[in-house]
Amino acid sequence: MRAKHSSAEQEDHGIDLAPMLDFVLNLLIFFIITTSFIKEAGVTVVRPDASTAEHRESGNILIAIRENGDIWMDRKRVDLRQVRPMIERLYVERPDDSVVIVADRASRAQVLAAVMDEVRQGGIREISIAANTTTGGG
Repeated sequence: MRAKHSSAEQEDHGIDLAPMLDFVLNLLIFFIITTSFIKEAGVTVVRPDASTAEHRESGNILIAIRENGDIWMDRKRVDLRQVRPMIERLYVERPDDSVVIVADRASRAQVLAAVMDEVRQGGIREISIAANTTTGGG
């Protein structure tokens, strides 16, 4: 006489994917938390040379000033009046951020000073101006 096999005794031939999905979810959470969200300017400018320029890894918000006076933030051209509200919004989200202003060497100092004023009035006090380092002392 044959023994009857219940359905609980039958072997399951599938692969359990739960541990792999848990691992992938943990990796995803890790990368989302540790990612540094950098606000890019969106344009390329010719930076001035400076023999005392220092390389810094800081600077989460980039503001570009082109030679014709156009101001770029977050890959969009913005008006000078829009700089402060954008900085205020970014300051609320991340108060430890700093600003790097990348001004073209042919841009006017008046525009640079106005942008710096708007950034300070928006709440961010740490402002750097990007420059190329020169190797000669000339």
